[in-house]
Amino acid sequence: MSSDIQVEARLLVMSILTGAGLMALYDVLRVFRLLIRHGWIWTGVEDFIYWAFSAFVTFYLLYMENDGALRFYVIGSILLAMIIYDRLLSSNFLKLLKKAKKWIKMKLKR
Repeated sequence: MSSDIQVEARLLVMSILTGAGLMALYDVLRVFRLLIRHGWIWTGVEDFIYWAFSAFVTFYLLYMENDGALRFYVIGSILLAMIIYDRLLSSNFLKLLKKAKKWIKMKLKR
């Protein structure tokens, strides 16, 4: 395999891992929201900070791995990995957390 293809393949793998990592971080934010209830303003502020951080991480990846050249397949790969992670892992994880929260509340009432 040529070195150019290896570099591109590495960039693709890094972008997929970045997308999955960003959604895992959003799951941490979801857990925080389940544990500590707060209003829509703080939720909006948290989301704004998260998405600003996500944009920074995406462009940092492009800068470090690709000398700052914009590659739309990297951004698309990150987005696709985030969507797949959300559909396969996050949704089931969130359902499990909500059931666990209800079970804990039920046990504490006894």
